[in-house]
Amino acid sequence: MSIENGPPAWSTSIVVLTLARRVEAELNAALAPLELTVGKLGLLGHIAGVPGVSFSDLARMSGTSVQTVHSAVKGLVKAGLVRDRTARAGSASTIEVTAKGARLLQAAKEVVAQVDARLFGPGADPVQQRVGRALYAAFHDEGG
Repeated sequence: MSIENGPPAWSTSIVVLTLARRVEAELNAALAPLELTVGKLGLLGHIAGVPGVSFSDLARMSGTSVQTVHSAVKGLVKAGLVRDRTARAGSASTIEVTAKGARLLQAAKEVVAQVDARLFGPGADPVQQRVGRALYAAFHDEGG
């Protein structure tokens, strides 16, 4: 296809990307009062979900660099949301969520549920409702 023909009339990739950006914007706006972003929430969730996770593993899970993760974790440590139990420089880290971080995750979970309901629940656009049901089924399929 040449550039003169323009973009495809319909593309699953473009539709998913457009919806993802809308969801991310809605989530970031809803998480802002908690002083969280989608990225920080994801990192905090990874740390909570994998106790003792390493910086390298966090980078792989987040799709980012180890340096970026180090920086982000420093911010979470400074905020009192996680602790890094590094024995000494150069040794493997043991990063874990603090009680404050766990409380914030719970509050964020409630915010995410509200955004999910608004974007994909009974009052949402019918197409978005179908997308929400399809995604739920794809990831909660008993046979998969």
